[in-house]
Amino acid sequence: MARKPTRSTRRSKSGAAVPPLSGTDREKAIGALMALLARHPFEEIGLAEVAGRAGLSLSQLRAEFGSVMAILGAFTKDIDRKVLDAETDELEDAPARERLFDVLMRRIEALAPYKDAIRSLLNSARHNPGLAMALNGMALRSQRWMLTAAGIDANGPRGLLRIQGTALLFGRVMTIWTEDDDESLDRTMAVLDRGLASAERWSGLMDDLFCIPAMLCRGVSRRRRRRPLDEGPAEAEAA
Repeated sequence: MARKPTRSTRRSKSGAAVPPLSGTDREKAIGALMALLARHPFEEIGLAEVAGRAGLSLSQLRAEFGSVMAILGAFTKDIDRKVLDAETDELEDAPARERLFDVLMRRIEALAPYKDAIRSLLNSARHNPGLAMALNGMALRSQRWMLTAAGIDANGPRGLLRIQGTALLFGRVMTIWTEDDDESLDRTMAVLDRGLASAERWSGLMDDLFCIPAMLCRGVSRRRRRRPLDEGPAEAEAA
């Protein structure tokens, strides 16, 4: 006999009924997932639980999303948009490190209402390789936009290295942030600042390393161009 979707997620720990979520079906589904993550591990949350918490039928949920991971991806995309919507003109002439610091702190501010959910998600990812890989993929897409918002090149091989490095750095910052209960977020900002300083040095090193093949190629190209000129007079004398 088919199992009926559980209704336990429709009540709080105190037993009081959970108020229905508002907004579009898409917004309800995203809000429901984040609310559930704040109380349950990712592995315990399925489509039936999300639909029940959102007050949607499975048909309504299916019209918006095909999986729980898709809902999580939509949440990440919404956070991207909130960060990108912010004004950054005042930092236009600031150093790249300072611009990226500001962008990533704005991302943390956008995530603040979901801190318990993020903590739960990170805990699950530590012993779930599949979830960790999926979260890394989302992080790479997001950090490409964060670097672009900070005016930092995210294209080509060096851009890919910057994207992955920023994603790893922000993941470490998130771990500290979920444990940082101080309103000033001094610990979080200190870790982010040190990480960006290290990344800045590493980026400089990588720029130097990327210059070496280019210099070698230019040297080979110049030698190839000189050879016919050097051979010209010898061939003329031989004739």
